[in-house]
Amino acid sequence: MADSATRSDLATCLRDLPALAGDLTHAISLETAPVAVFLLAVDADMAPFAGWEAVERHRYCQALMKARGGERVILEADELACPAAAKAFGFRPLTPALETGKGLVGFGIVAEPESGAQMFRGMSSLEPGTVTRLALCPLAEAPALPDVVVVEGPPEQLMWLLLAEVNLRGGERLTGSTAVLQATCVDATIIPHLEQRLNFTMGCYGCREATDIAPTETVVGFPGSRLARLVGSLAFLTEKAVPRSRAKRAHEALVTGQSAASEPSPFQRKDPS
Repeated sequence: MADSATRSDLATCLRDLPALAGDLTHAISLETAPVAVFLLAVDADMAPFAGWEAVERHRYCQALMKARGGERVILEADELACPAAAKAFGFRPLTPALETGKGLVGFGIVAEPESGAQMFRGMSSLEPGTVTRLALCPLAEAPALPDVVVVEGPPEQLMWLLLAEVNLRGGERLTGSTAVLQATCVDATIIPHLEQRLNFTMGCYGCREATDIAPTETVVGFPGSRLARLVGSLAFLTEKAVPRSRAKRAHEALVTGQSAASEPSPFQRKDPS
């Protein structure tokens, strides 16, 4: 059973989702929407998703791209075009070419089939049949607290989200899990859902080939239940750390020839303000 703090966080999220989405977007200067992802079982109530577009023959990362751009979409198991993502969501088994790793050799992703096979053996995935469809939309338009929130953007912006999580964990170092394969489906969605933690990745061949994610962007995912606390932690960071870092005063001092004393390291300042 959730403790009282967790129950309070969830109640806040349910009441203030649009505001939380706005605060998240503003805090780290996102130019596109954080995405709410719902992992829906066969008996899920679909009334909250009435009128959403049922997309056909889409990869998961492409559905995510549409939601990031403002659309509300439903992706049924049979319409998920990527066989690797279909395995990750428990929709269908891997094809023999992928399971043996030969498919990844054909794409030039790995040099040896065994490397590809090991990447899939280590892949986190949902139990078959637990989820039958996916619903994605901009976080601000979510009809309920999502299972996962996926955020795409430049590394500098997502860095603050990671630092917010470090603060919540009392300074504990974060671990990112990736095979540089299935970045949006496994790294940013399945792992955060199964392990109930934030995960980060550098992207992958698939999402960079199939969507509009820029070379200067990457992706982070976290459980929806973590949203309110992360936004609160970001609010603290925006009071001082974010604007000071972005002002680049130490860099300016270097390039303009000012003495180091004019802008000392934060680890050297007697007054860290």
